[in-house]
Amino acid sequence: MRQSIGLIGPGAMGLGITQALVRGGFEVFVRDIDPARNVLARASGATVCVSPAEVAKCADIVVTVVVDKAQTDAVCFGPQGLADTLKPGGIVMLCSTVGPAYAADLAGRLAARGFEMVDAPISGGPARAAAGTMSMMIAGSGAALARCEPALKAMSDKRFVVSDRPGDGSRMKLVNNLMAAVNLVGAAEAFALGIKGGLDPHKIYEVMMGSSGQSWMAGDRMKRVIEADRTVTAASPILTKDVGLALDVGQDLRFPLPLGSLAHQALLATVGMGLDAEDDAWVIRTYQALSGIALPGDKE
Repeated sequence: MRQSIGLIGPGAMGLGITQALVRGGFEVFVRDIDPARNVLARASGATVCVSPAEVAKCADIVVTVVVDKAQTDAVCFGPQGLADTLKPGGIVMLCSTVGPAYAADLAGRLAARGFEMVDAPISGGPARAAAGTMSMMIAGSGAALARCEPALKAMSDKRFVVSDRPGDGSRMKLVNNLMAAVNLVGAAEAFALGIKGGLDPHKIYEVMMGSSGQSWMAGDRMKRVIEADRTVTAASPILTKDVGLALDVGQDLRFPLPLGSLAHQALLATVGMGLDAEDDAWVIRTYQALSGIALPGDKE
């Protein structure tokens, strides 16, 4: 008999996870508030349910891949929430990026209902999610991780077990995303400087990727800039939100984050300019607004 997995939120990353789980031989039950995402999930081989509660009826492990803590609370404890029907001992795998304090609190509230939680935020983008090669930062009890192991292996080939304490996975994700944001904004600033000085953007990219200025974020995002690729794989508000959460953690710990704060301001400017539906690669538009540079594709 195939193991059943529930998934709530087959969006950009969640649809890829759905596809990886189906390919791994799992029976997957999904639900999204967007009918179009449900259509794509069904086409990928998943069974679409009418509510999170129905998803939880069909599976002992439910993966949540929604945007933030408000949506997470809604799918867990709102009307027709998964907590209404998940069997005692069931597991909620939290893959959204949220604050560590919220993740720990959610684990406690689920435990009070007789459920376990695995704190397992994800990274890598939709293509890697679909390929089962994304990264996961995981925190949870040994028993819960053992039960989730087959699904985790299908979802990711880079599984970092941080601790047995829910909240630590989310804390690690914010550390990672803080570095990602600083690398992204730094690359955008350097690119804009080079373009302002008359350098060919394609040559800037070539030199950066072959020299000490390279980073994964710079390589991925600046490639989209030089190719004028407007595909959205990570909408600007998402990283903006994540860096804001990292700044909140820094404030709680009385730990200064000057570079993170600057990166956050650049991302906020991007969203404030009306680019909230654009990929976060286009944070470079903030520098364009300041300098008047032309970016590849602008004259087409």
